[in-house]
Amino acid sequence: MKKRPLTVLGPIALGAACLSHGPLTAVTARADEGMWTFNRFPAEKVGKAYGFTPDQKWLDHVRLSSLRLEGGCSGSFVSENGLVMTNHHCAEECIDELSTPKRDYMSDGFYAKTPADEKRCPTQAVNVLVEIADVTARVQGVRTGKSDKDGGEALKSEIAQIEKACQTAPDLRCEVVSLYNGGVYDLYTYRRYEDVRLVFAPEFRIAFFGGDPDNFEFPRYDLDASFLRVYKDGKPLDTKANHFAWSPAGTKNGELTFTAGNPGSTNRLWTLAEIETWRDFGLIPRLLYLSELRGGLLAYAQRGKEQARHSRGELFGIENSYKAFRGELDALLDPNVLSTKRAEEKLLRDHVAADKGRQAMYGGAWEAIAGAQRTWAQLYLRNYLIETGRGFRSDLFGHARLLLRAAEELPKPNEKRLREYTEGEWAGTKQYLLGNAPVYAEFEIFRLSWSLGKMRELLGADDPFIKAVLGNESPAQLAARVIKGSKLADPKVREKLLAGGAAAIAASNDPLIELARKADTEARAVRKRMEDEVESVVGKNHELIAKVRFEKLGTSVYPDATFTPRVSYGSVQGYEENGQKVSPYTLLSGAFDRHTGADPFALPPSWLAKKSRLDLNLPFDFVTSNDIVGGNSGSPVINRDAQIVGLIFDGNIQSLGGDYGFDPALNRAVAVDSRALLYALDVVYGAERLLSEIKAGK
Repeated sequence: MKKRPLTVLGPIALGAACLSHGPLTAVTARADEGMWTFNRFPAEKVGKAYGFTPDQKWLDHVRLSSLRLEGGCSGSFVSENGLVMTNHHCAEECIDELSTPKRDYMSDGFYAKTPADEKRCPTQAVNVLVEIADVTARVQGVRTGKSDKDGGEALKSEIAQIEKACQTAPDLRCEVVSLYNGGVYDLYTYRRYEDVRLVFAPEFRIAFFGGDPDNFEFPRYDLDASFLRVYKDGKPLDTKANHFAWSPAGTKNGELTFTAGNPGSTNRLWTLAEIETWRDFGLIPRLLYLSELRGGLLAYAQRGKEQARHSRGELFGIENSYKAFRGELDALLDPNVLSTKRAEEKLLRDHVAADKGRQAMYGGAWEAIAGAQRTWAQLYLRNYLIETGRGFRSDLFGHARLLLRAAEELPKPNEKRLREYTEGEWAGTKQYLLGNAPVYAEFEIFRLSWSLGKMRELLGADDPFIKAVLGNESPAQLAARVIKGSKLADPKVREKLLAGGAAAIAASNDPLIELARKADTEARAVRKRMEDEVESVVGKNHELIAKVRFEKLGTSVYPDATFTPRVSYGSVQGYEENGQKVSPYTLLSGAFDRHTGADPFALPPSWLAKKSRLDLNLPFDFVTSNDIVGGNSGSPVINRDAQIVGLIFDGNIQSLGGDYGFDPALNRAVAVDSRALLYALDVVYGAERLLSEIKAGK
């Protein structure tokens, strides 16, 4: 599924979450809970629990050996020459973009037998976190004495200035990260690499064996893995100093494990009002939207083999999101979950009420956030459809909007620009805009037509915005006209328009740019209201609650996930489901036992042909008690010696409430076993060059 820079406003960021049913933990972390930042890792707690205390040298090595894929996943360096291990589904966009009707790498797999065969991904880039600096005092102080709106503007301006001052080289990406809901602000400096090439990917049938029925389930039998390589100045990146070696022994039951990745978003520090508003006014409408879109995509895929090929990435993403959000809804309908959140909130509010000074300073924070949630509920649908683009599902429309806004935003001072056009974000936005990913006109027409029709249905045919956008055309007529008439599928045309700036965009009569013009006034207006009336209020009052939380609980609290580098600890552990014990390991034999010959339980021919040569008693996948959520896909699982023992690719169904808490008895991370991965490279795929490089890593 192609990525497109989207503005995500309101109380939740997009992305699949790993979830839970059952009693969730209180505010303080217990057991193996927590996605910890590298500069605030509870090393002593790990030492008491497992007899190993990671020191700063260990943590620095793990941080520099790990990376973030800008498309929304994690990965790690596993050789001295920039070789990256991640999930197949994290490289899926690259695999799809490199595929053609004649060479379908998703179906058939891909292996570069020589360095010259490694193929550059059109839109992929990776980030390595090289430095962390605390800028809390500088950022928090800018709100003082200002209204919510003016304070929010001042905060954005200060963050943009900090990031710009940090941006001292073209390959740096600087990001001020809000942690503990504004209790701490850290400046993260990344080294950014955008020459990323595909080295190996197995067939989709083994990478996602079991398909949607097995998604977020365990036992699993998936080789959800791929290998990329990072290049710098046309040569493989030198990663001798920091990469993960491979464990010769794998894991055993009960063994200590760590994951290093970029969990996307959690909301464990949300107020009860935020949770209930999201459940009732955001989550349920989103599920309805996704379920209908899934049906439309399934019908589109029935048009033919080629239509099925170029739509499968989007279908995979929609099915994954739907199942994750459905599990999230189940969690939020569980009385135990809300009673736990209610108790957490009461603990803090009672602490505030016990002191008149605290009550005067912090007592109104929860009510202020609740008021902002009422505004959010009124604006959510328009924001979701118009500004975040769900009413205009088209990569080409995304390009048109980026070009239109770039002409207006880039001439502004950095601190006055929309977030995605600031100097810290523009490199990734520009790479997407000018990338040479293939565009399928028929699919673009289908997506745009479907989403325009859905937007008309939800906002109403008499809505002034709908009338302005559609005019006298139907959604299908408008979509066909603008896609067929546009020249934006050509990257050179987009590059020329971008270089021409405001004058070129003003002179353009490309129908997609004209459509983007019609939509932009309303889109910017709803975004501004979200920023001024919701984000600024919530941000200011979250900072107040964060101060209370630190005062009451200290550093026993870990921050919510923010798609930034984190490390978690746990162990290889099974669990109990419906009274039955679930083993932490599956074996290769289980995949063949589940093979039916019909998708999604059809093994690829390469595996069936090698069955007689395989050690069917070899561990295939396993589970750990590491605390993860969406965004951790592709995270390495390492042991205390910082050696690869597995590759995270999923969570179990019980973990689907992980946005709001962690249940150590049930929440499990699902990983490919390192032994199975090396074994498959050797026996099934004969990937000698790749295997030798991995084993040579020290």
